[in-house]
Amino acid sequence: MISCMTSLDDSRHESFLRLFTKTEPALRGFVRSLVPTVSDADDVLQEVAITLWKKFSEFSGDAEEDFRRWSFGVAKFKVLSWQRDRGRDRLVFGDETITLLAHDSESNSGKLSAQREALKVCVEKLPPEQQTLVESAYENGSKIEGLAKAMERTAMSVYKQLHRIRIALAKCTRAELQKEGWQ
Repeated sequence: MISCMTSLDDSRHESFLRLFTKTEPALRGFVRSLVPTVSDADDVLQEVAITLWKKFSEFSGDAEEDFRRWSFGVAKFKVLSWQRDRGRDRLVFGDETITLLAHDSESNSGKLSAQREALKVCVEKLPPEQQTLVESAYENGSKIEGLAKAMERTAMSVYKQLHRIRIALAKCTRAELQKEGWQ
């Protein structure tokens, strides 16, 4: 009997992790769009994850889209709760604004995920040296001047090359999105 329960718990845990891992980037973006700082978003997202796990037995859907919709609803209420707890802070949105932003963000999350995937595909199409330049330029703490020095080039030439790459990536991303039916 105990081994059967452990197997069910393992299966439940595995299902939750699979769904949460697939949904987490969109959920993080959703929460981040509703709170003022990355640190606040991390705190709220941690509370969302705990609540999702505790209430996972109540989740009746089985598809990723059902889980995403359910998790966004939980996240919206956690953000509202977070906002009420900080009600005296002048930098916090009101409930109505949070609800409007949450609705807008939730309705756009599918497109944002598609855009991320399209951009990933396009970056992978770049020649290796351009991929390396883009990754280096957007690394935390990266400075163009430092990159230029390491490449033995002027900062202006690096800026110009990055500009050309960004234009190519934007065109490629739009084309990839159109292939997938996004306008």
